[in-house]
Amino acid sequence: MFSLILYEPEIPPNTGNIIRLCANTGVHLHLVEPMGFELDEPRLKRAGLDYREFARVKTHASLEDCLSSLSGPRLFTLSTRASTRHDAPDFRKDDAFLFGPETRGLPQEVLESVPPDQRLRLPMRAGSRSLNLSNTAAVVVYEAWRQLGFEGGG
Repeated sequence: MFSLILYEPEIPPNTGNIIRLCANTGVHLHLVEPMGFELDEPRLKRAGLDYREFARVKTHASLEDCLSSLSGPRLFTLSTRASTRHDAPDFRKDDAFLFGPETRGLPQEVLESVPPDQRLRLPMRAGSRSLNLSNTAAVVVYEAWRQLGFEGGG
């Protein structure tokens, strides 16, 4: 299945919601340190409810360590600075989706390390700044999974 990578996540409830998303879709979650919270943070647990035990979550000391552990997946970034819509690529099972910290997004050098057609954005109304991280992750995961016919889903 897919991998979802949170680069230096900052807000516990977002990560908790994403843990729940991953548990319900079979997506593997990778957290790149440093994080703005501890994994036993009460707000993270509350948002994730009891889904943590059903999700595959792994932490990594760096983005390089994370990508190496995934054996170099086809990587897509999500950014409001991108021009390719999230539904344009034909997704594959082992694709990985990289999201930046909530308050600043991915560093420019990380974005530029990915081909332009793999830098994705969600459409929004003119003048909008961004969507919530966990909402964006859900939209992207479900679009990718839809393209695979919701394989393994009920």
